[in-house]
Amino acid sequence: MSEVTISSKWQVVIPKEVREKLKIRPGQKVQAFALGDRIELVPIVPLEELKGFLKGLVPDFEREPDRL
Repeated sequence: MSEVTISSKWQVVIPKEVREKLKIRPGQKVQAFALGDRIELVPIVPLEELKGFLKGLVPDFEREPDRL
């Protein structure tokens, strides 16, 4: 677990190991959420990067009768 410091301008630096693991790039946007007493930053993935991410998904499943 990495520790970060909030600057006087309310800025933080995302640690290198976190940036690399999540493949965050300079200029990329993230969403910030306050959940209870913590802050979560969620990377926003451009739609172009989502193309084909469902490839190979098998749509054969039984739907519940009330969901038809």
